[in-house]
Amino acid sequence: MNKLVYHFTAFLVVAIWGTTFIYTKLLLMAGLTAAQIFTLRFIIAYVLLLAYAMTRRSFRWFAASWRDELLMALLGLSGGTLYFLTENTSMVYTTTTNTSLIVCLSPLFATGLISLFYRSQRLHGIQIVGTLMAALGVVVVVLNGHFVLHLSPLGDALALGACLCWAFYSLLMIPATHHYRTLFITRKVFFYGLVFMVPYFIMRPEEVWIFTPRVLHVFTPQMVLNLLFLGCVASMICFIAWNWALKKLGAVVATNYVYFNPVTTVLFAWLMLSERITLYFLIGTMLILTGMFFSNKR
Repeated sequence: MNKLVYHFTAFLVVAIWGTTFIYTKLLLMAGLTAAQIFTLRFIIAYVLLLAYAMTRRSFRWFAASWRDELLMALLGLSGGTLYFLTENTSMVYTTTTNTSLIVCLSPLFATGLISLFYRSQRLHGIQIVGTLMAALGVVVVVLNGHFVLHLSPLGDALALGACLCWAFYSLLMIPATHHYRTLFITRKVFFYGLVFMVPYFIMRPEEVWIFTPRVLHVFTPQMVLNLLFLGCVASMICFIAWNWALKKLGAVVATNYVYFNPVTTVLFAWLMLSERITLYFLIGTMLILTGMFFSNKR
């Protein structure tokens, strides 16, 4: 039963993250930059999580050693600052389809990277077939029968950068979860994610002043709700749940759930935007489900 809870948690988190492409695209179209969206959602998440953490008796500001604190900083840099900047910025220069396709193939990179450092987490035989089948399913779902990508070198390179950042984040989470609680790790990810934004804003001071007349029109009730969803749900709650599931399932198994991301994106678009469900979506979903089943076999 506990194992099912861990798997369901990982699936639910990815399902929620699958909707964030749409919310982020709306905020970009409304006038906010990728850096501003990331900073606002992480500020919301960090303040709420810090307030909760300070009510607990186990509250601590720093890790047990400077090496562990450096590990937390690297988690914030890879899974926070660099990942979200590259992913959100890629959608400015390329299509959402290209970004979704490249980012959702991150389990392939994560599996390969983790296998280099942890022999116990390597995939074998049917598991390799399963993860490749799931990756093929992602391609079928995202392309939806239009097997021609509109290549954008800068945008696609940024999406690939986000993919690699998530792979490093998954790798670094393995030693972190062995020594620290999920709440502490998640809070540190948000904190250092914001800290590493400081150099960016020094180089781009025009993006610091969010509440200017030029940008103020963005903060309509609908856009504020979008930001609150990204900050409270997609960041704070989902990062806690994801890090917990990753600790319980292992980095490779948990990361494989990212393959479901485009499936939930299409389903959300069907529910909210009345977009059509196609045969390609059904075929791709079956490939992902079958591939996930095989990739979890021992």
